[in-house]
This record gives sequence, C-alpha cells and structure tokens, in this order.
Amino acid sequence: MKYRTIGTGPETRREVSVLALGAMLFGSVTDEKTSFAILDRYVEAGGTFIDTSDNYAFWVDGGQGGQSEELLGRWRRSRGVGDEIVIATKLGARPLAPGTGYVDNAEGLSAKVIRESAERSRERLGVDRIDLLYAHIEDRTVPLRETVEGFAELVAEGSVGLLGASNHAIWRVERARAIAAAAGLPGYEVLQYQHSHLRPRFDVPDPFFEDGSLGHAGAELLSYLRAEPGLTLVAYSPLLGGAYVREDKPVPADYDHPGTPARLAALREVAQETGATVNQVVLAWQIGGPLPVIPLAGASSVAQLEENLAAVDLELTEDQRTRLDAVH
Repeated sequence: MKYRTIGTGPETRREVSVLALGAMLFGSVTDEKTSFAILDRYVEAGGTFIDTSDNYAFWVDGGQGGQSEELLGRWRRSRGVGDEIVIATKLGARPLAPGTGYVDNAEGLSAKVIRESAERSRERLGVDRIDLLYAHIEDRTVPLRETVEGFAELVAEGSVGLLGASNHAIWRVERARAIAAAAGLPGYEVLQYQHSHLRPRFDVPDPFFEDGSLGHAGAELLSYLRAEPGLTLVAYSPLLGGAYVREDKPVPADYDHPGTPARLAALREVAQETGATVNQVVLAWQIGGPLPVIPLAGASSVAQLEENLAAVDLELTEDQRTRLDAVH
C-alpha cells in the first residue's frame, strides 16, 4: 500500500492509504458477512481510509439511512479497530423523515443539525472523534458563517478532526474557507466530488442541480487544487459503477458526448499494454497523477476489492499518461 497526507494542521492531519474504500452499501445491499470480509481484506492490504455517510443507504428501504455507519461500528468493535483506521462520514443530506430524500427534505447544515447529526454518527460508529467530517450537500437556507462556526466548534471540542465539503459549488467552498480563515477557524481541507477518467457534461440539470452538475470535479475544481496545495480531492465513483467493464452497465447519460469514445479507446489501449484491467488503469491514473487525488472505490465482493488494490502498484509511463490526458 502507498500513503499520502490529508490536512495540514499538526493536530488533525492524517496519513491515509492512496485508495479509499467506500462503505455506502455495507449493511444494506451488501450483507454483513460480505461487508466484514471486504473490510478485513482492505485493512490486511494496508488500507486505512474508509468512507461513509449518515444517510447511507436511505434509498434502499425508504428510511433515513445509518445502516453503513452502524455496520462500521459493529465491525470496529468486533475487530478491536482503533484510530489507526481513518473513517470519514458526512452530514447534511439525511432525510428528515422516512419516505423523503435529500432534494425535498434534507437535514441541512444549521449549527444545531451539525452538532446533533455528528453526535449520532459518533454513536453509530462507536468513536470519540470523527476523523473527517464532510458537509455532504449545500444548504443555502443557512448562512455560511453559521455552518462554518458549527463545524469549527466540533473541531475545537475535539469530537471532529478534519473538515471537508462534497457536492458544493466551488465558489461556496472558497467563500466558506475565506470566512473560516478570517475568523481563525478550521476550514474545509478535503473535497469529495465525482471524478473519473471520462469527462461528464456539466450542463445537464437534475432535481438538485438546476443549473447543471455541481457534484463532478470539473476544470474549476481541478484548477482550485493546483492553486491550493493544502487541499485533497477524494474522487467518488471513479469506476462509474462498473460501466467501464460491464456490458450490463452502460456509461451514464451525462457522459454521452463526442469526447467519450476517444477517452475509452485510450484507456483500453493502455490496459492492453500494461496487462491491467481498464478499472485498474483508471485508478492508477488518479493515484499517480500530479494532483492530490484519492480514488474512493466501493466493492461488493472481495474479488472486486482485489482488482482495485492491484491498481495501487500499477505504474503508468509518462507516455501512457500523456496519451490518456491528450484526448478530450
């Protein structure tokens, strides 16, 4: 395994594995026995960075989520896991009532919600301190200062380490970081966005992003990373849910544009040259690139995890990287 540091403060920064494990469906779609086996193998391989959220996976049973955090808590207790494993979770997108969702009825990012939701997450996970806590989605009904101060209070109390943001407009992230810096408070240091080798269209609206996607890592976010060396991008859905390799999983509609076939061809060419799978090339491209990117890949079986783990040691040549980056 290889490692990199997230965060900058001496008391909160952490060294984590360059491949993060997504636990979104653990305890719901993925049963406990399988989930434990995946977690055990990940740790055995040197993995130290596990990602979840307080709303995972509310859509499976129409509830409010929490199954993933609860399973991770049971796994931690049964294995005697301590703070050597960094667990990141998120708040803000948990439905306030069963049968609703984050578009119409999210918990939001008020100071009250931040404190109460973080406390519930700590109880479910069985931890005294959340290593990394994200604002999962935006809440434009609450003043940014209230949100910034709400997160900062938890850091000051020692119940949260690092702070992050996911699925936010970059101008909102920068504004929140500026508010925190001006007040001498901790700000967002880890950004979690969807990012893969294929490039999506950013002009496709959905019920949550009426102007087009704010959840993908586009040119503005990548430029932000180049300008702010203290930031790290955690890239969720790097393998597009299996769409690169499974015929029964078509490439998502927002990747349907003239640039996609050329990038797919480049991936397949490099995969053939290296003897690796396309999935492994995608992960290796992210891990070994010039920007601080940590792919966050889920797995529903140990076999899938093994494929992902092998990408850590896949070294792409400069020529291969040039070809992968040359097509748009």
